Amino acid sequence: MNLDELIEVSFNPANSILSILLILSVFYWIMTMVTGVGDYDIDFDADVDADFDAPDGMVEVPNDPSSFIQFLKFLNLDIIPITFFITLVLLFTWLINVNISYYIALPYWMYFITIVPAFVASLFLTKYLSMPLKPIFKEINHKGEIAYDYLGRVGVLKSTIENDKLGMLELVINKDPIKLLVKSKDGSFLKVGEKACIVDENPDKKFYFVEKSYEI
Repeated sequence: MNLDELIEVSFNPANSILSILLILSVFYWIMTMVTGVGDYDIDFDADVDADFDAPDGMVEVPNDPSSFIQFLKFLNLDIIPITFFITLVLLFTWLINVNISYYIALPYWMYFITIVPAFVASLFLTKYLSMPLKPIFKEINHKGEIAYDYLGRVGVLKSTIENDKLGMLELVINKDPIKLLVKSKDGSFLKVGEKACIVDENPDKKFYFVEKSYEI
C-alpha cells in the first residue's frame, strides 16, 4: 500500500470518520503537551455507576462495583488514564478497518459494520498492550506527577457521606485540584461543602478515611 492508496482508503466513507477522530486525537495530545490543557477526571461514586466530571483521568473503583465498572477495571482503566486508553483503541480500530478496507473487497456500507468488530478487538488489544505500563501509571497521579502523601491534608467534600457511604473529597495541592474517594472514619454524617481532614488510608488504597475539620 503506497501513500496515495493509504490516503484513499483512510478517507473512504467509513474510514473517514475514524481518520478524522484520529487526527483530532493527535491534535489533542499536541495541545496537551504544549499547553498542559486536558487534565480531567472521571470518578465513580459508590451510589452511582458512573459520575462523569470530564473525559479523562482514571476510574476510582468502589467496594461494591457494578458489572460495568468491573469491566472498566478489567480493561486496566483503574490505573491507565482513559484518554490514553481511548487514543490507543482509536488507533488500532483505524488500523484494522483500513486494512480490511484495502485487502477485502466489500460494498462501502459494509465497512461501517466492520468498525464494530474492529473496535471490540481494539479494546482487548489495548488492554493487553497497556499491561506493561500499569506499574508506571500506578506510581503517578492523574497529572503525571509523583503521588502525594494525602494523610493530614484538608479538602472540601463534593458529596455527603455517612456510615459506609463513599464520597468525593477535593484537595488543592500546588494549585492543582485533586479528587479522592473517601469515607467517614467513624461513620458520622459529613455534608457536601464541609471541610474534612484525611486521617487514614484503606489497606487496598482505593479510598481514604476522613474526619470533620475545624480549620478555618
